[in-house]
Amino acid sequence: MCFKLGHWPSHFKIFTSIIIPKPNKESYNSPKSFRPIILLNTLGKLIKKVIGDRLQFHLISNNFIHPSQLGSLKQRSMLDTNITLTHFIYSGWIKQKMMSTLVFNIAQFFPSLNHQLLPLILRKARFDPKVEHFFSNYLVGRKTWYFWNIFSSLFFNVEIGVGQGSALSSILSALYLASVLYNLEKCLKILKIPVSILSFVNDGLLIA
Repeated sequence: MCFKLGHWPSHFKIFTSIIIPKPNKESYNSPKSFRPIILLNTLGKLIKKVIGDRLQFHLISNNFIHPSQLGSLKQRSMLDTNITLTHFIYSGWIKQKMMSTLVFNIAQFFPSLNHQLLPLILRKARFDPKVEHFFSNYLVGRKTWYFWNIFSSLFFNVEIGVGQGSALSSILSALYLASVLYNLEKCLKILKIPVSILSFVNDGLLIA
C-alpha cells in the first residue's frame, strides 16, 4: 500500500536520537567523544524490512548490484567476503605472485547520499515508477529530537542521507555504489590495470 500510494506515514519519519558518551575518554569536550543511538518506530522498522527484502530480490535477480558488493546483502555476508579474499590470495600463489591490497573507506557515506540522484538510479534499475514516487516521499519530512541524560531538545529536520542503521540503508547504499563500481571496473579494463575490487557497504578493497 505504501508503494501504491507513494506515501510513507509521517509518524514513521520521526525518530529519537539518544546521545551516549563513549567510555574511557580523557575529555568530553568534543562531539567525537559521544555516540548517537537512533530509536525508530518498531512497526515502521518491520515495514522497511519487508520493502528492503523486495528491493534486494529485484536488484540481485536483475544483476544490477555489482558482484563485488558483499556487505549487508542477502547471501552476501562477511563469510562470503572472507572466502572471496582467500580465493584471490590462492589464485596469486598459484601464479607465484604476491597479493597487495589498498583499503579505503567512504567517510560520511550514509549522510551524504544525494536525494535527487536516488529516483534516477531507481529508474535506471527498472523499478516501477510507483517505487520511485514512494522514495521521493520517503526521504523528505524526517525529524529527530535529541535526548542527553534528562535534557530533551526541540525537533530538528533531517533532510540528508538515508539514515545509517535503517533496514533500507544497506540496499539504498548498495544501489548508489553499484554504478560507481561498474564504471570503475570498466575504466580499469580499458587502462589494462590488473586490479580487482571488493566492496563491503562503505568500505572497500582494491586488490592487485
